[in-house]
Amino acid sequence: MNVHGTVAEGFEPVRDAFARNFTALGERGAAVAVYRDGRKVVDLWGGSRDVDDTAGSRPWRRGTAQVVRSATKGVAAAVPLLLHRRGELDLDAPVGEYWPEFKAHGKERVLVRHVLNHRAGLPVLDRPLSPEDALDPLRGPAAVAAQAPVWEPGTDHGYHALTYGWLLDELVRRVTGGRGAGQWIADEIARPLGLDLWVGLPAAQEAAGRAGRVGRLDGPEPSGPENSPRLRPKRSVTEAYDNPESLTRRAFAAITPFPDQNDPVYRAAALPAANGIATADGLARFYAALIGEVDGVTRGVRLFDPATMELARAEESAGPDRILVVGTRFGLGYMLHGSASPFLAPGSFGHPGRGGSLGFADPETGIALGYVTNGFRKTVTADPRAQALVRAVRASLAQGPS
Repeated sequence: MNVHGTVAEGFEPVRDAFARNFTALGERGAAVAVYRDGRKVVDLWGGSRDVDDTAGSRPWRRGTAQVVRSATKGVAAAVPLLLHRRGELDLDAPVGEYWPEFKAHGKERVLVRHVLNHRAGLPVLDRPLSPEDALDPLRGPAAVAAQAPVWEPGTDHGYHALTYGWLLDELVRRVTGGRGAGQWIADEIARPLGLDLWVGLPAAQEAAGRAGRVGRLDGPEPSGPENSPRLRPKRSVTEAYDNPESLTRRAFAAITPFPDQNDPVYRAAALPAANGIATADGLARFYAALIGEVDGVTRGVRLFDPATMELARAEESAGPDRILVVGTRFGLGYMLHGSASPFLAPGSFGHPGRGGSLGFADPETGIALGYVTNGFRKTVTADPRAQALVRAVRASLAQGPS
């Protein structure tokens, strides 16, 4: 297995872990990038660009992008927080103040912050959306507006796996006068930072073949310490995913059947909860800009000021998650470091994507990491391949400054 790219002196453990993901953990194609204090110190890629290319005839290249699933949520969360910083969105206002139709069925007390901290009580749809309806920018929000909460908003938390995207997108549209989150990200985040990152892949990027094909990695699960019993799901978690009536299954089935993630129509749509497409560098660079300055297209750029960064990572929800059935921690739009989703250190914040991808930042060390893969495992929040890379970054820092 040939690993391409570079690592700065001191970060060799990341290259070793990345290579081992292929030889020991069944990686098909992937990339990882790490920034430290705004400077890129790891830039690696390898394998096939398409998960179904078992012969390796279409190699992963610098700039190959992939669907990152729920790692999209961390990117999308920056939009309402930046709107809040600009004075355009009040986090403690009722959602219905911006979106009057949302008030129906007892949702008058759902606050904007409840959307971001997964306390809105709206993780499921009584009538799941078809793929066609789910990709329509009007029908998804309309379905959420018509839904009654399944718990009293603000009293408990549970991961809004898919509904998060429609809630956030419509809020952004109402505040900005019609510009959805995907377009806002393109205009205000990706373009100034020069990111290869999209929520709604442009036709020109699709035509250029920027995105590889993603899919499940079948076959035996990897063995060894990365798949130890400590990391395997508890029986209660397995039962929740197996029971079609559970909130867990219903949350992930809010779109039924789920669209083909390789369909250009799906990739062109903007689902801020699920269908972002990014390179590893795009994801890492985004997080680097949340915690410090990076070189933009024309000047140094920082997305979050210190106050907004602290707002993002201040604990808002913690404890048993009514959807994921494990203990989770959330700030405003971001998962926080914990047993269910370990990042680098207690102060880290970011978001994994179901089955593999990961993006996060750690302000105390200045580290920002992006990992993307075309092969999805059964994991939800702590994929063994991503965790191996996180441990390698931690080991690199322990060796001393680079």
